[in-house]
Amino acid sequence: MAGSDYVHGYSASEVQRLIDQATTLTDLLHHDTRYPDGSTVLEAGCGVGGQTVALARHSPGAHFTSVDISPTALKTARARVEVQGFRNVAFQLGDIYRLPFPERSFDHVFVCFVLEHLRHPDRALTHLGAKLKPGGTLTVIEGDHGSTYFHPGSQAAWRTIQCLIDLQAQSGGDALIGRRLFPLLTQCGFSEVRVSPRMVYVDSSKPTYVEGFTKKTFIAMVEGVRAQAIASGMSTAEAWETGIRDLHRTTEPDGTFCYTFFKAVALQAQVGGP
Repeated sequence: MAGSDYVHGYSASEVQRLIDQATTLTDLLHHDTRYPDGSTVLEAGCGVGGQTVALARHSPGAHFTSVDISPTALKTARARVEVQGFRNVAFQLGDIYRLPFPERSFDHVFVCFVLEHLRHPDRALTHLGAKLKPGGTLTVIEGDHGSTYFHPGSQAAWRTIQCLIDLQAQSGGDALIGRRLFPLLTQCGFSEVRVSPRMVYVDSSKPTYVEGFTKKTFIAMVEGVRAQAIASGMSTAEAWETGIRDLHRTTEPDGTFCYTFFKAVALQAQVGGP
């Protein structure tokens, strides 16, 4: 994670949102994330360990090294893994642009919800590719806020989402990065890049997703930048409340909500690539 570039911060509510997100989306994002026994996996930008628990559970014979730039986030991640009883994860403080590992150290690299927050995702990917052993794989998962659509429709709701997109852009990130994973990985020298969209579709027949994703993950994420959006002049308090109210309207019995994540898997980048 990129420290101060992380637009959402590390408040208690944001930590809970990340955990809710990871729990709700485990099957959708990780049903095909498995690593062989004895393999070494670098999780770059583990944050509060939202994905770490799923990785450790699904690949108990693999050894994970989970790295983040935030000591606070690492402390939370370590506690979450320990309380679950997993012993196949080691945590280390580190900057994704300057990781303290020799080249060709890992069999696999895993990155989830990290590139969207980085000013230079291409540099990060090139650096990560150099840490892979020959034939190693990189897995990247990112969202795309522009993929959001819902019923009933609302321009006010969309304007609140756009505030989040714009604030992330101001901090150097890209909330629309999911749609460009293929060209980004290809340009960074990775080969056999395969991208699969993972759509979350929510209606009232899926109450777990209504609560866990629409309310506690997506709307909570948007609500988290309220103060920044109003202070920057992107929205007024009244317009913001209208937009958030309309987003919550999509969680009622006749509402629907859609969002798409993108998961890319690729082979080792050429060391010394662009």
